[in-house]
Order: sequence, then C-alpha cells, then structure tokens
Amino acid sequence: MTNGLTRFVLRRFTVAILFVVVVGSAALVLVRLAPGDPTDDLFMRGADAETIAAARHRLGLDQPIGSQLARWVAGLTRLDLGESSRFGLPVAGLVADRMRNTAELAGLALLVAAIVGLPLGVVTGTRPRSVVGRIVTIVSVALVCCPPIIGTLMLLFLAASTGWLSIAPGNFVVPTLALALPLAAMLERLQSQSMAEAFAAPDIVAAAARGVPVRRLIWIHAARQALRPVLGVAGIVVATLFSGSIAVETMTSWPGLGRLMLDALLSRDLFLVAGCALAGSSLVAMGNFLADLLRASVDPRVGQPS
Repeated sequence: MTNGLTRFVLRRFTVAILFVVVVGSAALVLVRLAPGDPTDDLFMRGADAETIAAARHRLGLDQPIGSQLARWVAGLTRLDLGESSRFGLPVAGLVADRMRNTAELAGLALLVAAIVGLPLGVVTGTRPRSVVGRIVTIVSVALVCCPPIIGTLMLLFLAASTGWLSIAPGNFVVPTLALALPLAAMLERLQSQSMAEAFAAPDIVAAAARGVPVRRLIWIHAARQALRPVLGVAGIVVATLFSGSIAVETMTSWPGLGRLMLDALLSRDLFLVAGCALAGSSLVAMGNFLADLLRASVDPRVGQPS
C-alpha cells in the first residue's frame, strides 16, 4: 500500500469515527431538548412527585445536557450506551441485536440491487434504443421516482392478494425487495450513463479499431471504467439504503434498527434513541468506508496527491 493510499484510508477512517460520534451525540441532545420525557407515563398514571423525581434521577434527566452528553460520550469508550427506560435493559445489547438484523437486510438488498442493476445498466448504456433498453429505462425511472412507502405497500398488496410472497413478521423476502428494487433502478441509471460515456471514450474506440471483440470491450474494458463514477457516489447509495430501511422495517415488521428507533422515539427513550442513531450511523459510515476502499482498488488515482 502506497503512502498516499495509506493516508487516504486513515483520513476516511477518522472522518467515519467523527461522523458516528457526532450523529449519536446530536440525537441525544435533540431528544433531550424535545418536549416530554420517559417519566410522562408515570405522571399520567398518577405517580407522586417523589417517584417521578427518583425516576428522573435514575435516568439522568435531572442533570444538565452538557454533563449528560459528556458522560454518554465517555461511556462510548467502554461500549456503555446507557439503559433503556422502556425495556430496562442495557442499550448496547438491544441495539446490537437489531443492528445485526438491519445489516443483514441491507447487505442482502444491496447484493440483489448490484446483481440486477449494474448488468442492466451496461445493457441500457450500450444499447439504449433496443427494446430491452427502453423497457428497462421506463421501469427504472418509475422505481426511482416511487417513494419507499408506496413501493412497500404495493409489494404487501401483491403478496397478500396473490400469496406469492410471505408477509409473515420476520420474513426477509418482501423487505429485501422493497429496498433492493429502487436501489437497483438507481444503480442501473448511474451505470447506464457512465457506460455510455465510457464506451465513447477514445481508448475504447481505438481498441475497437484494433479489432478487440465488442463483447470484451463492453463487459471488461468499458464496464470497468464505467464502474468508477458509480463507486464515487456509493456513499449516497448507502445512505439512501439505510434511510429507506426505517419505513420498510416498520411496515413489514422486520425486527431491525428502524422499528426499534420508532419505538424509542414514541416512548422518548433518550439513550435508546441515541444508541439507535449511533448504530445506524455506524452502518452508514462502514458502508461508505468499504465503498471508498473498493473505489481505491478500482481507480489507482484515488489517494494519490493532486
């Protein structure tokens, strides 16, 4: 590994760590500043002031925001994310289970999207006027414009009315398709535009003039060049994947971070919200970091001094 690439990796890793800490801290502060707290339920049930005060002290709600934030950040070094006021359990354990479920769903959706979207992008980029190219383009544009909620509702309706797909809680097929289809459409559109530009590049034209087979030009030389710009926006793709997973997980009863975050927000569970935000941002940062490494392996210019 060259010195330039090493500095690039270290810089990206440092930015990823800072991003995770800032997102988790911001979530804790915003929930603390929002109206209401976990002791509201005690008040509604008629608990006395002493009981409510004891609960606020146990949860640290009687402390200044700055002190509470400093203690929470210090606890990150010990993987101590506090205690959930709703479940009465350590947040780290609750979040770890749901984080694994979300990572599995997102990873499977990303794999399906890449397997479907990238090859179709190669086809539409090199043969945009073909029948297949026109059909794929229309479908991709429709999927990109369709909000995740609408797409999930359509899949749920299809599954319930035909029985082709299972809608049982915990089944991965519907949530995976709900995340993968719009992502595949996005990748297809990006790959198609990049492929059209790469296929018209002078080196590809010169290789064609030397008699290199068209299939080799398309699927090896041009496809490799076209992949670089797609990997350049991989961070946006990963962020889109995890932002859409919140609605998908909630609607399909998938036991992931999105569902847990919604429950935590509804109950004003301060440390659980911060823990979910920390875990979600960790997945996004990890995806961005891996995308940067993959981009650096494909494009030798990445990490080189300008």
